[in-house]
Amino acid sequence: MRVLLIEDDRDLSEALAAGLLQRGLALDIAHDAAEADAYLKGLDYAAILLDLGLPDEDGLSLLQRLRARGDTRPVLVLTARGTVDARIKGLHEGADDYLVKPFDIDELHARLLAILRRQGGYLGRSLSCGRLHFAVETRTAYVATTMLALSARETELLELLLRRSGNVVPKRIVEDHLFGLSGDLGSNAVEVYVHRLRKRLEDADTGARIETVRGVGYMIVPTP
Repeated sequence: MRVLLIEDDRDLSEALAAGLLQRGLALDIAHDAAEADAYLKGLDYAAILLDLGLPDEDGLSLLQRLRARGDTRPVLVLTARGTVDARIKGLHEGADDYLVKPFDIDELHARLLAILRRQGGYLGRSLSCGRLHFAVETRTAYVATTMLALSARETELLELLLRRSGNVVPKRIVEDHLFGLSGDLGSNAVEVYVHRLRKRLEDADTGARIETVRGVGYMIVPTP
């Protein structure tokens, strides 16, 4: 599960990224609103963690723009603005929850999971294709009771494909999802991970295969 953190404090953002990674969440970091817009246009996130004190735009203005264009991804506001009026305003503008700094990372994690459960989003269910099942909360793949040993990026790729099972995922989206917008990757990096995952699915007799749609992207489908 991938989350976008929009936070200009680099020390705090790095600490949160490390803490949430230990709890099974992948995190991209945007340090201002412009960078956040670039991430949000290219990547699919389970949720957004939003600081209000951004250097180029007030976080509430960014939240208003997201909601105005129909973006329904859950947003958890992280801010030093702790008055009752500030919390009410944030919730009225479209925030799903509001956490005042300083906070405990375990509380942040718990609130984030609670939001996703309420939204019916990325938790509390599994994804499947053929005999392959992917437990969303634990981010593990199984065939019957046998767990597949996958790397972090193979897991990211599998979840991305399973969420769009039967539909083509453009190569650009795969690239951004695996490596981020600033990722340093070779020209065939995506193909390498697709090849590795394809082989793992075949070797495990999952009943699922990854097809390459030339010039477009990739899709996962049940084997005939």
